[in-house]
Amino acid sequence: MYKKIALSTLLLFSFNTLYADYILKVGKRPKSRIDRMPKGVVADMKNIPQNPAFYAKQIKPFSKSKQQKLDEAFNKKYFEPWDLKQIDIPKEDFGWETRFITKKPIYRENRKVIPPYRYNKWLRNAQMDQLDSKKYKAITIRRTDVKALPTSAAFYRDPKRVGEGFPFDYNQNSALHINVPLYISHFSKDRRWAYVRASYSFGWVKISDLALVNNAFIQKFKNGKYAMTIKDNLRLYDDKKRSFSIVKLGALFPISADGQSYLTARRNAKGQARVHKVQAGAPHIIAQKPLPFTPENVAMLANEFYGEPYGWGGSYECRDCSATTRDFLGAFGIFLRRNSSKQAKDGQQIKIRNWVKSYKKQFIIQNAKPFRSLLYVPGHIVLYLGQYKGEPVIMHTYWGIRKNDGTKLITGRTIITTTEPGKERADVKERSKLINTLKTIVNF
Repeated sequence: MYKKIALSTLLLFSFNTLYADYILKVGKRPKSRIDRMPKGVVADMKNIPQNPAFYAKQIKPFSKSKQQKLDEAFNKKYFEPWDLKQIDIPKEDFGWETRFITKKPIYRENRKVIPPYRYNKWLRNAQMDQLDSKKYKAITIRRTDVKALPTSAAFYRDPKRVGEGFPFDYNQNSALHINVPLYISHFSKDRRWAYVRASYSFGWVKISDLALVNNAFIQKFKNGKYAMTIKDNLRLYDDKKRSFSIVKLGALFPISADGQSYLTARRNAKGQARVHKVQAGAPHIIAQKPLPFTPENVAMLANEFYGEPYGWGGSYECRDCSATTRDFLGAFGIFLRRNSSKQAKDGQQIKIRNWVKSYKKQFIIQNAKPFRSLLYVPGHIVLYLGQYKGEPVIMHTYWGIRKNDGTKLITGRTIITTTEPGKERADVKERSKLINTLKTIVNF
């Protein structure tokens, strides 16, 4: 926890030294309760090719100039929080968490209602009347969760209802990679949390997971030449060989001036950011951004996501649908925001009408671009891979398929399917099939 006196002096220091090396190694995500969730299987997952390399042959490469332009836009958006003077969250998004917990009952996982005195304590801790009172610049020093309110407590809508309860913790707003620039609006009353705006999300982050930066740090860190991790579930080890953080695919690291190492941020005892060098402990785990959009690269990257458990809001060090699309396209220099509705507006939109299925499928095949197009329905977004025997094929982190009785066949992970997963089952609700609900093609 920060001391108040330290917070007032954090921006007065300069850090021009590169500190002791860290090392980035191949690692594993620790198993958790998310791995014990049901993992339903449908015919698509057996009958169509499950290797992304099969579809990668269908890609049409970007021109170098277009990819460079996209990557420059990515970098500008990524570092934008360091240029902010005040919180710029859209009015329709701002304060959603207060409305969520006060208008209808919220629950613990054990199905007990959370009483007003409890959530009012969270609201008082948020001190939203202090908005923009600090205006600090900061950076994440490890992968961290972004909470809707300044508490680690989970809250749910009624767990008795289908699609509610675990793992849909509405306090899990998002997750941030290591080395993400932040604008800090203010701190919680208990001084444990910071209200931040990052490039693709906003909310409450633990103070222990960030460090404050000054202009000298920014000048060294924002050097115009960046790499991105292209292997999932890496581990960052410090000079004492201690694992410091998981590093997911899609984390950005500036390339050091020596061209052989990378830069990361660490926090000193006063909460100030320092620049450290990082060595890659294995080949092909990190690459200069943007990664060339080749069949080999798109197949290699897509395969890293395949089979990962569904992690709502990035919980349990996993991903939900929009985190998968964001991290996949990010390596190629394409910036996406936090949730599916925002991502649907981040590219060129082509509306899909309520056509008969056969025509709609052919329209997707003709107008979507393999591995660089998204297909969107409110609440879900998928990566278009290409076609197989006249069927559009997608990769998506999918919670489950709606059945006629209102329940879901839980798939609970990143899968490769057609746009009609479960079509062989009589109990799957026809109207809820993706092909019937998809609204938009999003091209890049």
